Amino acid sequence: MTNEVPAQSFLQKRVASIDALRGFDMFWIVGGEGIIRAFFKVWPSAVTGALDAQSHHAYWQGFHFYDLIFPLFLFVVGLVLPFSLSRRLEEGANRRQLYGHLMRRLLVLFLLGLLCNGLLDFNLHTLRIPGVLQRIAVCYFLAALVVMNTGIRGQAWVVGGILVVYWLILKLVPVPGFGAGVFTPEGNLAGYIDRLILPPASRCYIFGDNEGVLSTLPAVSSTLLGVLAGHWLRSKHSPERKAQGLALAGVASLLLGWLWSFDLPISKILWTSSYVLFAAGWSLLLLALFYWIIDVRGIERWSFFFKVIGVNAITIYVVHNIYDVNHVHLSGLITNLFLHGVMKYLGPAQPLVWACGIVTTMWLFLYFLYRQKIFLRV
Repeated sequence: MTNEVPAQSFLQKRVASIDALRGFDMFWIVGGEGIIRAFFKVWPSAVTGALDAQSHHAYWQGFHFYDLIFPLFLFVVGLVLPFSLSRRLEEGANRRQLYGHLMRRLLVLFLLGLLCNGLLDFNLHTLRIPGVLQRIAVCYFLAALVVMNTGIRGQAWVVGGILVVYWLILKLVPVPGFGAGVFTPEGNLAGYIDRLILPPASRCYIFGDNEGVLSTLPAVSSTLLGVLAGHWLRSKHSPERKAQGLALAGVASLLLGWLWSFDLPISKILWTSSYVLFAAGWSLLLLALFYWIIDVRGIERWSFFFKVIGVNAITIYVVHNIYDVNHVHLSGLITNLFLHGVMKYLGPAQPLVWACGIVTTMWLFLYFLYRQKIFLRV
């Protein structure tokens, strides 16, 4: 269950750039992409059109900026494990208690995901079982088990093994009526398994699910790649060397993912191995940038906006998604309370003001929690 923790001890244990990066990621989930899309509506041009395209997922194959958001969050989930779980193991923590903590977190996050999917509507025949928080729960749990039972080298082997095995499964296992190595929406193996296991009402599209069963396996590698980056940040290298190493690893991961894509297409929905590496490359480069600016150069004040979001990331995701009336979330209802009277005077600027209002509402709520020293942890 969630709990309030002492603010001072909570914040002192955290690397500032990690919270800022998590907040940067969550910013796009809770409304940042709406601001970009509103700019295109208000000022349509080639530039705003290109930005608008990047604020949407690529259709089936390819990679847009918005395709980075989910794997970046999983990367950050893994990134903190060496600072929490590994450190506690080194200090001689009771392993049975740690396993209990992991199990509780798995169950609570999964339940929160079901609540976001409408569990309290009690329409169980149409309830979507997979989801974002559900995948985060499973990936966190499995990655944590790997961390608890292997060293850094073993964790690297697990990452590589998962990616290669998933690639071979997709390439070699035939789908009835389509054969092996098919990556179309209707002919891929991951979607076929989803259709076998998940009822139609529980899938987010007709041929499978974005957070489906088989595609969760490589998502664990996305989390473990964050774990490896976390170990690097905990190493005894100089801060400058750490930033350089993250950047070099990011470039190498991008290149390897791009090369692999000639045989295994980059696809978020399938969470292909090439997609894992390509997204991890951008995640590493962003981490290197945030770490160098905030923790190496000490230029931190600009990141406060993202930090406020980052320290209560799960909280704001649940609040943003759990209450939905006619497809208007709670943040929209509150924003409408303050803006409904002035919107009619804003003319073409209405979409942009509304999008900014949504983000402002969410941020002010998180800022209230921050000022009250309330940091909710699952």
